[in-house]
Amino acid sequence: MNKKVVVASVVCFWVGLANAIVPNKLVSGGLPAHTGAATTDYLTDGYLTNWKSSSAKEIALNVGEGPTKLRINWESYGDCAWATDFTSGCGHSGVALSNFKILTSANSTDGNDGDWEVAATIENNPVMARGVDIEFAGKSWFKFVSEGDVGQILEIEAFDMSAGGTDTWFFMGTSISQMGIKQQDTDSTTAQIIHAKFPEYTPAMLRGGIGCINSSEVVEHLGEYLEYAGNVKFWAIEMGTNDAWGGGDWNLATYKKNMQTIIDSAKAHGITPIIARIIATDSSKAGWQVNPAFLEAVDNLTEENNLPKGPDFFAYFKEHPEQLASDGVHPNGDKKGGQAMHHLWAEALAPLYAAGDTTCKDCATPPDSTEPQGIAQGIRFSAPRIYAQGRSIVIEGLGDAPASIILVSATGKAVAQRNSTTGSERFERLPMGQYIAIIRSKNAAQTSIVQVK
Repeated sequence: MNKKVVVASVVCFWVGLANAIVPNKLVSGGLPAHTGAATTDYLTDGYLTNWKSSSAKEIALNVGEGPTKLRINWESYGDCAWATDFTSGCGHSGVALSNFKILTSANSTDGNDGDWEVAATIENNPVMARGVDIEFAGKSWFKFVSEGDVGQILEIEAFDMSAGGTDTWFFMGTSISQMGIKQQDTDSTTAQIIHAKFPEYTPAMLRGGIGCINSSEVVEHLGEYLEYAGNVKFWAIEMGTNDAWGGGDWNLATYKKNMQTIIDSAKAHGITPIIARIIATDSSKAGWQVNPAFLEAVDNLTEENNLPKGPDFFAYFKEHPEQLASDGVHPNGDKKGGQAMHHLWAEALAPLYAAGDTTCKDCATPPDSTEPQGIAQGIRFSAPRIYAQGRSIVIEGLGDAPASIILVSATGKAVAQRNSTTGSERFERLPMGQYIAIIRSKNAAQTSIVQVK
Protein backbone atom coordinates (compact mmCIF):
# COMPACT_ATOMS: atom_id res chain seq x y z
CA MET A 1 0.00 0.00 0.00
CA ASN A 2 1.10 3.52 -0.71
CA LYS A 3 1.98 5.44 2.43
CA LYS A 4 2.73 9.12 2.79
CA VAL A 5 3.23 11.23 5.88
CA VAL A 6 2.56 14.94 5.76
CA VAL A 7 4.44 17.51 7.84
CA ALA A 8 1.85 19.65 9.58
CA SER A 9 0.37 20.40 12.97
CA VAL A 10 -1.49 17.12 12.63
CA VAL A 11 0.34 14.17 11.09
CA CYS A 12 -1.66 12.08 8.61
CA PHE A 13 -0.96 8.51 7.54
CA TRP A 14 -1.82 7.96 3.87
CA VAL A 15 -2.80 4.37 3.17
CA GLY A 16 -5.77 2.39 1.95
CA LEU A 17 -8.04 3.06 -1.00
CA ALA A 18 -6.37 4.96 -3.81
CA ASN A 19 -9.75 5.72 -5.32
CA ALA A 20 -11.45 7.30 -2.28
CA ILE A 21 -14.31 9.42 -3.48
CA VAL A 22 -14.48 13.21 -3.09
CA PRO A 23 -18.12 14.41 -3.02
CA ASN A 24 -19.59 16.69 -5.67
CA LYS A 25 -22.90 18.09 -4.45
CA LEU A 26 -25.93 18.02 -6.74
CA VAL A 27 -27.09 21.64 -6.91
CA SER A 28 -29.88 21.36 -9.50
CA GLY A 29 -32.17 18.74 -7.99
CA GLY A 30 -35.81 19.78 -8.10
CA LEU A 31 -35.13 23.27 -9.46
CA PRO A 32 -37.44 24.67 -12.12
CA ALA A 33 -36.06 24.47 -15.65
CA HIS A 34 -36.97 27.57 -17.65
CA THR A 35 -37.88 26.88 -21.27
CA GLY A 36 -38.75 30.30 -22.61
CA ALA A 37 -41.99 31.49 -21.01
CA ALA A 38 -42.67 28.11 -19.37
CA THR A 39 -41.02 26.12 -16.57
CA THR A 40 -40.80 22.38 -15.99
CA ASP A 41 -39.91 20.27 -12.97
CA TYR A 42 -39.43 16.89 -14.70
CA LEU A 43 -36.04 17.81 -16.17
CA THR A 44 -34.48 17.98 -12.70
CA ASP A 45 -36.44 15.37 -10.75
CA GLY A 46 -33.72 12.69 -10.89
CA TYR A 47 -35.87 10.09 -12.63
CA LEU A 48 -35.35 8.81 -16.15
CA THR A 49 -38.50 6.73 -16.32
CA ASN A 50 -41.13 9.43 -16.13
CA TRP A 51 -40.68 9.62 -19.93
CA LYS A 52 -41.42 13.32 -19.94
CA SER A 53 -38.98 15.07 -22.24
CA SER A 54 -38.26 18.53 -23.58
CA SER A 55 -37.39 19.60 -27.10
CA ALA A 56 -36.87 23.25 -26.15
CA LYS A 57 -33.92 24.92 -27.85
CA GLU A 58 -33.19 26.97 -24.72
CA ILE A 59 -33.27 25.55 -21.19
CA ALA A 60 -32.05 27.64 -18.24
CA LEU A 61 -31.49 26.82 -14.54
CA ASN A 62 -30.70 29.08 -11.62
CA VAL A 63 -28.51 27.10 -9.20
CA GLY A 64 -27.46 30.17 -7.25
CA GLU A 65 -24.07 31.62 -6.41
CA GLY A 66 -21.33 29.64 -4.71
CA PRO A 67 -19.87 26.95 -6.99
CA THR A 68 -16.78 28.00 -8.94
CA LYS A 69 -16.99 24.97 -11.25
CA LEU A 70 -19.95 22.90 -12.39
CA ARG A 71 -20.32 19.48 -13.99
CA ILE A 72 -23.36 19.59 -16.29
CA ASN A 73 -24.82 16.17 -17.12
CA TRP A 74 -27.65 15.56 -19.55
CA GLU A 75 -29.65 12.52 -20.63
CA SER A 76 -31.62 12.10 -23.86
CA TYR A 77 -34.19 9.49 -24.73
CA GLY A 78 -34.14 7.81 -28.15
CA ASP A 79 -34.53 4.04 -27.70
CA CYS A 80 -32.46 4.25 -24.48
CA ALA A 81 -29.20 3.18 -26.18
CA TRP A 82 -26.22 5.41 -25.39
CA ALA A 83 -25.05 5.50 -29.03
CA THR A 84 -26.86 4.56 -32.21
CA ASP A 85 -23.96 3.30 -34.39
CA PHE A 86 -21.45 1.48 -32.17
CA THR A 87 -22.75 -2.01 -32.95
CA SER A 88 -23.93 -3.84 -36.05
CA GLY A 89 -25.98 -6.38 -34.10
CA CYS A 90 -28.96 -4.09 -33.41
CA GLY A 91 -30.34 -0.99 -35.01
CA HIS A 92 -30.70 1.92 -32.60
CA SER A 93 -32.52 5.20 -33.04
CA GLY A 94 -32.66 8.56 -31.37
CA VAL A 95 -31.56 12.16 -31.81
CA ALA A 96 -28.69 13.24 -29.58
CA LEU A 97 -28.28 16.76 -28.24
CA SER A 98 -25.63 17.45 -30.86
CA ASN A 99 -24.78 21.13 -31.39
CA PHE A 100 -25.27 23.66 -28.62
CA LYS A 101 -23.65 26.12 -26.25
CA ILE A 102 -23.76 26.35 -22.48
CA LEU A 103 -24.01 29.97 -21.35
CA THR A 104 -23.67 31.41 -17.84
CA SER A 105 -25.03 34.58 -16.23
CA ALA A 106 -24.60 36.45 -12.98
CA ASN A 107 -27.53 38.83 -13.33
CA SER A 108 -30.39 37.10 -15.14
CA THR A 109 -33.71 37.10 -13.34
CA ASP A 110 -35.71 34.69 -15.49
CA GLY A 111 -33.29 32.80 -17.75
CA ASN A 112 -33.90 35.18 -20.65
CA ASP A 113 -32.76 38.62 -19.57
CA GLY A 114 -29.36 39.63 -18.28
CA ASP A 115 -25.82 39.23 -19.59
CA TRP A 116 -24.62 35.82 -20.74
CA GLU A 117 -21.18 34.36 -21.50
CA VAL A 118 -20.30 31.22 -23.43
CA ALA A 119 -18.88 28.62 -21.00
CA ALA A 120 -18.75 25.65 -23.41
CA THR A 121 -19.45 24.87 -27.05
CA ILE A 122 -20.47 21.31 -27.96
CA GLU A 123 -20.32 20.25 -31.59
CA ASN A 124 -21.34 17.00 -33.29
CA ASN A 125 -22.06 15.12 -30.08
CA PRO A 126 -23.30 11.60 -31.01
CA VAL A 127 -24.22 10.14 -27.59
CA MET A 128 -27.34 10.31 -25.46
CA ALA A 129 -25.71 10.97 -22.08
CA ARG A 130 -22.69 13.10 -21.38
CA GLY A 131 -21.14 15.50 -18.87
CA VAL A 132 -19.28 18.76 -19.42
CA ASP A 133 -17.30 20.81 -16.90
CA ILE A 134 -17.63 24.60 -16.94
CA GLU A 135 -16.22 27.56 -15.00
CA PHE A 136 -18.90 29.14 -12.82
CA ALA A 137 -17.22 31.59 -10.41
CA GLY A 138 -19.48 34.57 -9.75
CA LYS A 139 -22.34 33.10 -11.79
CA SER A 140 -25.77 31.86 -10.76
CA TRP A 141 -27.48 30.74 -13.98
CA PHE A 142 -26.53 28.37 -16.80
CA LYS A 143 -28.41 27.82 -20.04
CA PHE A 144 -28.43 25.36 -22.93
CA VAL A 145 -28.79 27.14 -26.27
CA SER A 146 -29.19 24.65 -29.10
CA GLU A 147 -29.00 24.67 -32.85
CA GLY A 148 -31.19 22.35 -34.90
CA ASP A 149 -33.12 19.34 -33.58
CA VAL A 150 -32.39 18.70 -29.89
CA GLY A 151 -34.23 15.37 -29.71
CA GLN A 152 -35.89 14.42 -26.42
CA ILE A 153 -34.05 15.72 -23.34
CA LEU A 154 -34.97 13.69 -20.25
CA GLU A 155 -32.80 15.11 -17.50
CA ILE A 156 -30.30 17.87 -16.75
CA GLU A 157 -28.12 17.79 -13.64
CA ALA A 158 -25.56 20.22 -12.27
CA PHE A 159 -22.92 19.23 -9.69
CA ASP A 160 -20.63 21.49 -7.68
CA MET A 161 -17.08 20.53 -8.71
CA SER A 162 -15.36 23.36 -6.83
CA ALA A 163 -13.55 20.94 -4.50
CA GLY A 164 -12.40 18.65 -7.31
CA GLY A 165 -15.18 16.11 -6.86
CA THR A 166 -14.59 12.55 -8.09
CA ASP A 167 -18.06 11.09 -7.51
CA THR A 168 -18.58 10.78 -11.27
CA TRP A 169 -19.73 7.58 -12.97
CA PHE A 170 -20.31 6.14 -16.42
CA PHE A 171 -22.29 2.89 -16.59
CA MET A 172 -20.96 1.08 -19.66
CA GLY A 173 -23.04 -1.90 -20.72
CA THR A 174 -25.01 -4.00 -23.14
CA SER A 175 -28.78 -4.30 -23.57
CA ILE A 176 -28.80 -5.62 -20.00
CA SER A 177 -27.88 -2.10 -18.83
CA GLN A 178 -29.79 -0.31 -21.57
CA MET A 179 -32.95 -1.94 -20.26
CA GLY A 180 -32.19 -2.44 -16.57
CA ILE A 181 -30.35 0.76 -15.71
CA LYS A 182 -32.23 3.19 -17.93
CA GLN A 183 -35.35 1.80 -19.56
CA GLN A 184 -37.12 0.00 -16.72
CA ASP A 185 -38.91 1.45 -13.72
CA THR A 186 -37.09 1.53 -10.40
CA ASP A 187 -37.85 2.79 -6.93
CA SER A 188 -34.45 4.54 -6.91
CA THR A 189 -31.43 4.82 -9.17
CA THR A 190 -28.01 3.67 -8.01
CA ALA A 191 -27.12 7.31 -7.36
CA GLN A 192 -30.20 7.87 -5.22
CA ILE A 193 -29.57 4.71 -3.20
CA ILE A 194 -25.98 5.78 -2.53
CA HIS A 195 -27.20 9.24 -1.45
CA ALA A 196 -29.73 7.66 0.92
CA LYS A 197 -26.99 5.54 2.55
CA PHE A 198 -24.30 8.22 2.49
CA PRO A 199 -25.99 11.66 2.45
CA GLU A 200 -22.73 13.53 1.83
CA TYR A 201 -22.53 11.99 -1.64
CA THR A 202 -24.64 12.67 -4.75
CA PRO A 203 -23.12 10.59 -7.55
CA ALA A 204 -23.08 12.09 -11.04
CA MET A 205 -24.31 9.09 -13.00
CA LEU A 206 -24.36 8.66 -16.78
CA ARG A 207 -26.10 5.65 -18.35
CA GLY A 208 -24.25 4.01 -21.25
CA GLY A 209 -25.92 0.72 -22.16
CA ILE A 210 -26.07 -0.28 -25.84
CA GLY A 211 -28.11 -3.27 -26.98
CA CYS A 212 -26.15 -6.02 -28.81
CA ILE A 213 -22.72 -4.54 -28.17
CA ASN A 214 -19.87 -6.89 -27.25
CA SER A 215 -16.38 -6.29 -25.90
CA SER A 216 -14.79 -6.27 -29.39
CA GLU A 217 -17.09 -3.46 -30.49
CA VAL A 218 -16.35 -1.51 -27.32
CA VAL A 219 -12.63 -1.77 -28.07
CA GLU A 220 -13.29 -0.73 -31.66
CA HIS A 221 -15.03 2.40 -30.36
CA LEU A 222 -12.86 2.91 -27.30
CA GLY A 223 -11.68 6.28 -28.59
CA GLU A 224 -15.28 7.50 -28.61
CA TYR A 225 -15.97 6.09 -25.16
CA LEU A 226 -12.96 7.99 -23.85
CA GLU A 227 -13.87 11.17 -25.74
CA TYR A 228 -17.48 11.28 -24.56
CA ALA A 229 -17.29 9.48 -21.20
CA GLY A 230 -13.62 9.81 -20.30
CA ASN A 231 -14.01 12.77 -17.95
CA VAL A 232 -15.42 10.70 -15.10
CA LYS A 233 -13.59 8.94 -12.27
CA PHE A 234 -15.31 5.55 -12.50
CA TRP A 235 -16.53 3.21 -15.23
CA ALA A 236 -19.10 0.74 -13.89
CA ILE A 237 -18.95 -1.99 -16.54
CA GLU A 238 -21.53 -4.65 -17.38
CA MET A 239 -20.08 -6.53 -20.35
CA GLY A 240 -19.94 -10.13 -21.52
CA THR A 241 -23.42 -11.49 -22.21
CA ASN A 242 -22.98 -11.11 -25.96
CA ASP A 243 -19.40 -12.42 -25.81
CA ALA A 244 -20.53 -15.50 -23.87
CA TRP A 245 -23.73 -16.04 -25.87
CA GLY A 246 -24.67 -19.67 -26.31
CA GLY A 247 -22.78 -21.02 -23.31
CA GLY A 248 -19.49 -21.96 -24.95
CA ASP A 249 -16.00 -20.67 -24.28
CA TRP A 250 -14.83 -20.24 -27.88
CA ASN A 251 -14.69 -16.44 -27.45
CA LEU A 252 -13.10 -16.47 -24.01
CA ALA A 253 -9.57 -15.45 -25.02
CA THR A 254 -10.89 -12.53 -27.08
CA TYR A 255 -13.11 -11.41 -24.23
CA LYS A 256 -10.24 -11.43 -21.73
CA LYS A 257 -7.96 -9.55 -24.12
CA ASN A 258 -10.65 -6.95 -24.85
CA MET A 259 -11.51 -6.41 -21.20
CA GLN A 260 -7.84 -5.96 -20.33
CA THR A 261 -7.59 -3.35 -23.10
CA ILE A 262 -10.61 -1.53 -21.66
CA ILE A 263 -9.12 -1.66 -18.15
CA ASP A 264 -5.70 -0.43 -19.31
CA SER A 265 -7.23 2.41 -21.34
CA ALA A 266 -9.45 3.50 -18.47
CA LYS A 267 -6.57 3.52 -16.00
CA ALA A 268 -4.37 5.44 -18.41
CA HIS A 269 -7.01 8.19 -18.37
CA GLY A 270 -7.35 8.24 -14.59
CA ILE A 271 -10.54 6.17 -14.60
CA THR A 272 -11.14 3.30 -12.17
CA PRO A 273 -13.07 0.48 -13.89
CA ILE A 274 -15.36 -1.78 -11.87
CA ILE A 275 -16.66 -4.92 -13.61
CA ALA A 276 -19.92 -6.70 -12.81
CA ARG A 277 -20.06 -10.49 -12.99
CA ILE A 278 -22.06 -11.42 -16.11
CA ILE A 279 -25.79 -11.82 -15.53
CA ALA A 280 -27.06 -15.40 -15.28
CA THR A 281 -29.63 -16.63 -17.76
CA ASP A 282 -32.74 -18.64 -17.04
CA SER A 283 -31.43 -21.62 -18.98
CA SER A 284 -34.87 -23.25 -19.13
CA LYS A 285 -36.00 -20.32 -21.29
CA ALA A 286 -32.78 -19.17 -22.95
CA GLY A 287 -31.49 -22.68 -23.67
CA TRP A 288 -28.00 -21.81 -22.42
CA GLN A 289 -26.10 -20.56 -19.41
CA VAL A 290 -22.99 -18.39 -19.12
CA ASN A 291 -19.88 -20.57 -19.21
CA PRO A 292 -18.16 -20.50 -15.79
CA ALA A 293 -14.87 -19.64 -17.52
CA PHE A 294 -16.25 -16.16 -18.29
CA LEU A 295 -17.11 -15.59 -14.63
CA GLU A 296 -13.64 -16.73 -13.65
CA ALA A 297 -12.23 -14.29 -16.19
CA VAL A 298 -14.11 -11.39 -14.57
CA ASP A 299 -12.89 -12.46 -11.12
CA ASN A 300 -9.29 -12.76 -12.34
CA LEU A 301 -9.38 -9.42 -14.16
CA THR A 302 -10.66 -7.75 -10.99
CA GLU A 303 -8.02 -9.34 -8.79
CA GLU A 304 -5.04 -9.04 -11.15
CA ASN A 305 -5.77 -5.37 -11.84
CA ASN A 306 -6.50 -4.55 -8.19
CA LEU A 307 -10.00 -3.28 -8.99
CA PRO A 308 -12.92 -2.81 -6.61
CA LYS A 309 -15.34 -5.73 -6.86
CA GLY A 310 -18.45 -5.20 -8.92
CA PRO A 311 -21.93 -6.65 -8.33
CA ASP A 312 -22.51 -10.37 -8.78
CA PHE A 313 -25.33 -10.30 -11.32
CA PHE A 314 -24.78 -13.99 -12.01
CA ALA A 315 -25.42 -15.22 -8.47
CA TYR A 316 -28.38 -12.91 -7.90
CA PHE A 317 -30.28 -13.67 -11.10
CA LYS A 318 -29.45 -17.39 -10.85
CA GLU A 319 -31.37 -17.29 -7.57
CA HIS A 320 -34.08 -14.97 -8.95
CA PRO A 321 -34.93 -16.19 -12.47
CA GLU A 322 -38.41 -14.71 -12.08
CA GLN A 323 -36.79 -11.30 -12.54
CA LEU A 324 -35.61 -12.26 -16.04
CA ALA A 325 -37.75 -11.67 -19.12
CA SER A 326 -39.39 -14.36 -21.25
CA ASP A 327 -36.18 -14.73 -23.28
CA GLY A 328 -34.39 -15.83 -20.11
CA VAL A 329 -31.57 -13.30 -20.65
CA HIS A 330 -32.70 -9.73 -19.98
CA PRO A 331 -34.01 -8.20 -16.76
CA ASN A 332 -37.79 -8.16 -16.49
CA GLY A 333 -39.17 -4.70 -15.85
CA ASP A 334 -42.53 -5.95 -14.56
CA LYS A 335 -40.77 -8.10 -11.96
CA LYS A 336 -38.29 -5.35 -10.99
CA GLY A 337 -35.24 -6.87 -12.64
CA GLY A 338 -33.85 -3.46 -13.52
CA GLN A 339 -34.59 -2.20 -10.03
CA ALA A 340 -32.55 -5.11 -8.66
CA MET A 341 -29.62 -4.08 -10.86
CA HIS A 342 -29.63 -0.55 -9.41
CA HIS A 343 -29.63 -1.96 -5.89
CA LEU A 344 -26.90 -4.50 -6.66
CA TRP A 345 -24.65 -1.79 -8.09
CA ALA A 346 -25.27 0.37 -5.02
CA GLU A 347 -24.43 -2.51 -2.66
CA ALA A 348 -21.22 -3.26 -4.56
CA LEU A 349 -20.11 0.38 -4.55
CA ALA A 350 -21.04 1.07 -0.93
CA PRO A 351 -17.59 0.12 0.48
CA LEU A 352 -16.00 2.90 -1.56
CA TYR A 353 -18.33 5.41 0.08
CA ALA A 354 -18.11 3.83 3.53
CA ALA A 355 -14.37 4.44 3.48
CA GLY A 356 -15.09 8.11 2.95
CA ASP A 357 -12.75 10.70 1.60
CA THR A 358 -9.36 9.75 3.05
CA THR A 359 -7.97 13.21 2.41
CA CYS A 360 -6.75 14.60 5.72
CA LYS A 361 -9.03 17.59 6.20
CA ASP A 362 -7.00 18.90 9.16
CA CYS A 363 -3.64 18.88 7.39
CA ALA A 364 -2.15 22.22 6.41
CA THR A 365 -0.10 20.57 3.66
CA PRO A 366 -1.81 18.66 0.81
CA PRO A 367 -1.11 14.92 0.48
CA ASP A 368 1.70 15.14 -2.04
CA SER A 369 4.58 15.65 0.37
CA THR A 370 7.53 13.30 -0.08
CA GLU A 371 8.67 13.39 3.53
CA PRO A 372 10.62 10.18 4.36
CA GLN A 373 8.13 7.38 4.97
CA GLY A 374 7.16 6.90 8.60
CA ILE A 375 8.93 9.98 10.02
CA ALA A 376 7.43 13.41 10.59
CA GLN A 377 7.62 15.84 13.46
CA GLY A 378 9.74 13.24 15.28
CA ILE A 379 6.86 10.72 15.31
CA ARG A 380 7.39 7.24 13.86
CA PHE A 381 4.56 5.09 12.51
CA SER A 382 4.29 1.55 11.16
CA ALA A 383 1.33 0.16 9.20
CA PRO A 384 -0.95 -2.21 11.11
CA ARG A 385 -1.21 -5.69 9.63
CA ILE A 386 -4.80 -6.52 8.64
CA TYR A 387 -5.77 -9.95 7.37
CA ALA A 388 -8.53 -12.55 7.29
CA GLN A 389 -8.07 -15.80 9.20
CA GLY A 390 -10.94 -18.16 8.57
CA ARG A 391 -14.11 -16.31 9.53
CA SER A 392 -12.17 -13.72 11.53
CA ILE A 393 -10.45 -10.44 10.72
CA VAL A 394 -7.23 -9.85 12.64
CA ILE A 395 -5.58 -6.46 13.13
CA GLU A 396 -2.08 -6.38 14.59
CA GLY A 397 0.58 -3.73 15.18
CA LEU A 398 -1.71 -0.90 16.22
CA GLY A 399 0.89 0.51 18.58
CA ASP A 400 0.36 1.95 22.04
CA ALA A 401 -1.94 4.84 21.13
CA PRO A 402 -5.71 4.27 21.52
CA ALA A 403 -7.36 3.47 18.19
CA SER A 404 -10.94 3.38 16.95
CA ILE A 405 -11.75 0.47 14.64
CA ILE A 406 -14.91 0.17 12.53
CA LEU A 407 -15.74 -2.78 10.27
CA VAL A 408 -18.09 -1.89 7.43
CA SER A 409 -19.86 -4.50 5.30
CA ALA A 410 -20.22 -4.46 1.52
CA THR A 411 -23.66 -2.89 1.91
CA GLY A 412 -22.23 0.04 3.88
CA LYS A 413 -23.44 -1.14 7.29
CA ALA A 414 -21.16 -0.87 10.31
CA VAL A 415 -21.05 -4.45 11.63
CA ALA A 416 -18.55 -3.92 14.44
CA GLN A 417 -16.99 -1.00 16.28
CA ARG A 418 -14.31 -1.15 18.93
CA ASN A 419 -11.87 1.11 20.75
CA SER A 420 -8.52 -0.62 21.14
CA THR A 421 -5.70 0.03 23.58
CA THR A 422 -4.01 -3.38 23.38
CA GLY A 423 -2.22 -3.06 20.03
CA SER A 424 -4.20 -5.85 18.36
CA GLU A 425 -7.82 -6.85 17.81
CA ARG A 426 -9.69 -9.86 16.46
CA PHE A 427 -13.24 -9.81 15.06
CA GLU A 428 -14.67 -13.34 15.00
CA ARG A 429 -17.56 -15.29 13.45
CA LEU A 430 -18.05 -12.87 10.58
CA PRO A 431 -20.26 -13.75 7.60
CA MET A 432 -18.43 -14.33 4.33
CA GLY A 433 -18.02 -11.20 2.24
CA GLN A 434 -15.99 -8.05 1.71
CA TYR A 435 -15.33 -5.63 4.57
CA ILE A 436 -13.62 -2.31 5.01
CA ALA A 437 -11.58 -1.86 8.16
CA ILE A 438 -11.42 1.82 9.12
CA ILE A 439 -8.77 2.56 11.74
CA ARG A 440 -8.33 5.98 13.32
CA SER A 441 -6.05 7.19 16.07
CA LYS A 442 -4.84 10.62 17.16
CA ASN A 443 -2.11 10.79 14.54
CA ALA A 444 -3.11 8.21 11.92
CA ALA A 445 -5.92 7.07 9.66
CA GLN A 446 -6.11 3.93 7.56
CA THR A 447 -8.69 2.10 5.47
CA SER A 448 -8.20 -1.41 4.10
CA ILE A 449 -10.40 -3.87 2.22
CA VAL A 450 -10.50 -7.42 3.64
CA GLN A 451 -12.22 -10.44 2.11
CA VAL A 452 -13.62 -13.13 4.41
CA LYS A 453 -14.09 -16.35 2.41
